[in-house]
Amino acid sequence: MFHIHGVQGRVFSGTLEQLRQQQLVTGVARIRRVASVATETSSTTAAPSGGGGGSELGPGAEAVQAYGQATRVRRPLTCAADVMHSPALTVPADATLREAWQVLARHGIAQAPVVGAGGVLVGLVGRIELMPAASLEPPSAASESARLSQPVTTVMWSPVPSTAPGTDLRRVAALLLHTGLPGVPVAADDGGVLGFVSRTDLLRALTTDPPLDLWG
Repeated sequence: MFHIHGVQGRVFSGTLEQLRQQQLVTGVARIRRVASVATETSSTTAAPSGGGGGSELGPGAEAVQAYGQATRVRRPLTCAADVMHSPALTVPADATLREAWQVLARHGIAQAPVVGAGGVLVGLVGRIELMPAASLEPPSAASESARLSQPVTTVMWSPVPSTAPGTDLRRVAALLLHTGLPGVPVAADDGGVLGFVSRTDLLRALTTDPPLDLWG
């Protein structure tokens, strides 16, 4: 099951085939960008690969960790919940571009869901959207400061699709190919963000153990 969420709430629920028919989502334009706050007004998502806090493990802790990994139940990866990063790192809809950039940089992630009141999904923002437009003339300090003070809703992708935790990974991959997005939020029926699946997560599922169940 897939949904599409925007600043006005959920605007679509249905199958991948039905989603492909929606005018809101196209393979060329990806997801329609919000034109401005006035016209329509979330690690991340993924935690950085290799762990978060960065504290080093001593010999004893390493042994315990290795034992836990060896005894962990091994099973094929089949659905979004098996590979998603959870809880997802999110950006609040009232954050500025500067604050959104700080969230992504602090956690070493490339994109994050944008959430409104109650943690409900309203959009998706990445480093590309937060960067200044390409120009031969570098922006002045004043103009760049003003740009970074704008709300993230002025540059985020919205509406954006989400998927349910139990969605087959092959269909998640098909959604990313169709939209061109770098990842997809995993959300509950009410729009609450449960996790995030990036293209990197899917590639990792193909190359690590337990394996992705390609034929199940």
